Amino acid sequence: MNYAAALLTVTLSMVLAQVASTAQPKTILVFGDSLSDGFMLKRSEAYPALLSKKLHATGLDFQVTNASAAGGTTQGGLERLPPHLKHRIDIFILELGINDAFRGLSVDQIQNNLQQIIDRVKARNPNVRVVIAGMQLPNYASEDYVSAFGKMFGDLAAKNAASLVPYLLEGVAGDPSLNLPDGIHPNAAGQKILAENVWRVLEPIAREVAEGRGSSPEPPAGD
Repeated sequence: MNYAAALLTVTLSMVLAQVASTAQPKTILVFGDSLSDGFMLKRSEAYPALLSKKLHATGLDFQVTNASAAGGTTQGGLERLPPHLKHRIDIFILELGINDAFRGLSVDQIQNNLQQIIDRVKARNPNVRVVIAGMQLPNYASEDYVSAFGKMFGDLAAKNAASLVPYLLEGVAGDPSLNLPDGIHPNAAGQKILAENVWRVLEPIAREVAEGRGSSPEPPAGD
């Protein structure tokens, strides 16, 4: 009887541990700049928080972490990334690069930094699904630079088998009613459109991950 009781206890413990692991919500990390941070807005008004609401309303259990920073650059992203790699990432939304372009960084360097970010996330989360938020530049830079910058995001998506939001600010850029007085950052109404732009790409991926296709195991302990 003692052996049977012990065996039953071990079996129950294993089952409960498996259930607990399965019950843990999948995770989405949004890693961007002021556009994702919700510059001059409440965090609850920024599109990552709106995506979280959409996910829950659709019955998809995801924990969305907005690890964006106003003024963020790709080099700054590399420096900010390590603490976030200590936790499992099932879906990684990358929205960086525009501030580098405003500072005149070469497109090759921007792309190299973004690739390093993706590589480091994948190294810790081999099954992570990557979503790249594409951006475009106003036509105040040289045509060659503007064209190369816009093309870069599609190239990165293709190289990394990632999904692409063609232009995060589609339907928002240039519309005074959807932007703050600076004409650059979306207001609360503009952020709702950003959420829709990302949602069109994110929803099918989130459904696949929720069904267990392409989710990441816990990263190994250590640095």
